[in-house]
Amino acid sequence: MGVLPLRHLTRSHRLLCLMCGCQEGAGDDIDALLETIEQSNGLTLQSEGCGGSDNRPVLYVEHRNLNPETELKRYFGARAVLGDQRPRQRQRQFHRSTWMTIPKDTWPRFSRPGISMTLLESRDGLQYFTFEHSRDYQQIQFKFLDSVESMDPNNIVALLQMNPYHIDSLLQLSDVCRIQEDQEMARDLIERALYSFECAFHPVCSLTSGTSRLDYLRPENRAFYLAVYKHMMFLERRGCPRTALEYCRLILSLDPDSDPLCMLLLIDFLSLRSREYNFLLRLYQDWEVRRVCVHRNLSQLPNFAFSVALSHFHLSQEDQTESEERERLKHKADLLLQDALIMFPGVLMPLLDLCTVQPDAAVSSHDFFGPRSQLGQSPALAELVSLYVGRTHTLWREGGVLLWLEECVREVLRRVDAKDPLVEDCQNKRKQRYQSAPLNIHRHVILSEIKEATSTLPLEVTTQSVMGFDPLPPLDSVRPGVASSLLTLRLVFCGYYLMKLPVEDL
Repeated sequence: MGVLPLRHLTRSHRLLCLMCGCQEGAGDDIDALLETIEQSNGLTLQSEGCGGSDNRPVLYVEHRNLNPETELKRYFGARAVLGDQRPRQRQRQFHRSTWMTIPKDTWPRFSRPGISMTLLESRDGLQYFTFEHSRDYQQIQFKFLDSVESMDPNNIVALLQMNPYHIDSLLQLSDVCRIQEDQEMARDLIERALYSFECAFHPVCSLTSGTSRLDYLRPENRAFYLAVYKHMMFLERRGCPRTALEYCRLILSLDPDSDPLCMLLLIDFLSLRSREYNFLLRLYQDWEVRRVCVHRNLSQLPNFAFSVALSHFHLSQEDQTESEERERLKHKADLLLQDALIMFPGVLMPLLDLCTVQPDAAVSSHDFFGPRSQLGQSPALAELVSLYVGRTHTLWREGGVLLWLEECVREVLRRVDAKDPLVEDCQNKRKQRYQSAPLNIHRHVILSEIKEATSTLPLEVTTQSVMGFDPLPPLDSVRPGVASSLLTLRLVFCGYYLMKLPVEDL
């Protein structure tokens, strides 16, 4: 095969801009309508965890788990989180109750920014939506691109002061603030962008049901993906991995077939960080073993091969697990980790290096795990391996995990020396697969900012300008309108470099 055998990752993308008007939500009655729709579908908000044994879709999202306070209260208690403060009444200027963010008194007065959402079609139980930009908003987009091309940071600041809810400006300035280590301002700008988006939601668009779709190939939709992604990463860094996992599920549910931001390369890490082992195993069972969704090849991703084994191991160590079940889970974890090491031997040495563990001489000198295991990897596989190791190495430092890894490594070497047929089979698979990575994997690596992975990006990616407000846009497009065509061309050909912008007065 010439490409990664992951059809949900390699599906080609289209590019479309639409001209539109603006329609605003009618207020809190929309939220009541959403609740009614969800209840009519038999969807409730009763389950506490991701992996509960229910009949809901695996990507079902719970409203309350989108609020980081829910997770913090579980850790520290409501009194520690809220203190003595009473629930604040929202300012009269905010007319819409939202789930993803809570509007702040310090924000500029909200007015319609010119973004609306349209229901394109409903089929097979799914609803397909798109964001649309009014003509006035498109003019602001042109001004934003003029500001980018001028390389004058004050122009972008001035634009945001005049249009405080312009999405692309908020996203770009958030990146700049984060680079300048102003995390609070960076997070606040992303929340402001999410609030603007959520106020534009269509009345029947549900974040929780897992049945709402948003095509990444439409440029107007991509900013929503990026805003949710950046919000999710802020939550993970704040120590709210469970809330971040909920947003990860949300992003994946918007387009699970194409997975434009490659959330399948991240969802296992967030599941392990939040100790949602059963959810990860359910996702793996549904999408890999039972083939509930077609074209799923999760076992061919290094992160799933190792993380599923790690989930079984952690479940086997839980106190409430009965002894027989504990032995079964531990045996399953051993086999899965051994198979993962045989399929992806290039993971071991970089993983031990980041864990500051000196490998045994019998391991480091063996051809199977030695330098040849890294040199023999294709560039695409090296990119996936580096991403996994750079992101998850801290999970392997936990007590007992390294000892378990050592046991499995010794057993793998025994199987290699004994000429286990699986060793040759996996070697042939590595030669045939992972010849090139699709665009969405490169996009994910860029967004991840994991240095071990970004250093493996191919030249065709590293030699082009990457726009922070639209990294590696899809090249294929549906025929756009005339005005939007001009905007699309400028988005494609406008090079952008991060600028240090004064953001004190935003």
